[in-house]
Amino acid sequence: MARGLGRGLSALMGEEDAPARKDAAAGPIEVTEMPVEFLEPNPYQPRRIFSEDDLKDLTASVKERGVIQPIIVRPKPGVAGRYQIIAGERRWRAAQRAQLHNVPVRVKELDDSQALEIAIVENVQRTDLNAIEEALGYRQLMDEFSYTQDALAKYIGKSRPHIANTLRLLGLPEAVQVMLADGRLSAGHARAIMMSPEVAQLAKQVIAEGLSVRQAEALAKDGGDVGAKSKSKGKTPAPKDADTRALEKRLMDALGLKVEISHKGEAGKVTLSYSTLEQLDDIAKRLAR
Repeated sequence: MARGLGRGLSALMGEEDAPARKDAAAGPIEVTEMPVEFLEPNPYQPRRIFSEDDLKDLTASVKERGVIQPIIVRPKPGVAGRYQIIAGERRWRAAQRAQLHNVPVRVKELDDSQALEIAIVENVQRTDLNAIEEALGYRQLMDEFSYTQDALAKYIGKSRPHIANTLRLLGLPEAVQVMLADGRLSAGHARAIMMSPEVAQLAKQVIAEGLSVRQAEALAKDGGDVGAKSKSKGKTPAPKDADTRALEKRLMDALGLKVEISHKGEAGKVTLSYSTLEQLDDIAKRLAR
C-alpha cells in the first residue's frame, strides 16, 4: 500500500519551496533539460481525451514563453535512456506542436503505485478528468494496488461517497459512458437515471431536451417511460401552511441544508437537499449517530 499523499505529493513532484536536495521517497528534485523524443506517455495516465482547443491554447503559450513548469518523469523500467511522463503530458504534447527540441523535466525514482497516484492526483486537481476517466483511474488503483475505497479516499483527498459514486458510473452501458466522457452528459445526470432499465434511452432524452438533474430524476421515476415528461414540469405545488413553513425553517437553520416537508393526513416525508458529496457524508454520519 502506498503512503498518503498530502504534503508527500508536493515532495514527490518537487513543488516545495526548498533548495535542491535528496528526497528519500522520490529521489533528487533537480530540474534538467531533456530532448522531447526521450519522453513517452505513462501507461498509467488516467486521461484518455485531450481537448484540441486546450492543446491549441497551450501550444500558443509554449511558443511564446516555453514550458514554464517542469514535466515530472521517471526512468522507463528496463529501458535505458527512455523516460515515462508522470505529470505534464499536455505540456509535452504542446512542446512537440511548438517544435521545441528540449523541455525542462524533474526525474523521479518512482514505483508503479507512486506513478499512478501522482498521475491521477495531478490530473484531478489541475485539469479535471472527465467522470469516466476519473472512475477508471480509481478502479485501476483498487485493482492493481489493492486500495480499499476508504484508503483511496484518504490518499486522493476525496470523500468516500465521492469515490463510491464515481465508481458506480462504470456500471453504465458503454454508450452512456461515451456521453459522459465527451461531456454531453454530466455525472449528476447519469446518477439520476442510472437505476432505470432504459438508462441509455433516458440519457439521450436528457441531452436532447436539456433537462436539469431534478427533471432527469423525475423522468427516471416515471418507470422508464421514455416518452413521458417529467411530472414536475408545469405543475404548481399547493401552498404550505404556516406551521409547515416554520418547521422547515427550523430544520434548515439547524442543519444548514434545504429541507422540504410534504404531508397528507397523518403521513408525509421530509426531503433533505445537499449540494456536495461532503454534505451527504455529513448527513449519513448524523443519522448514524
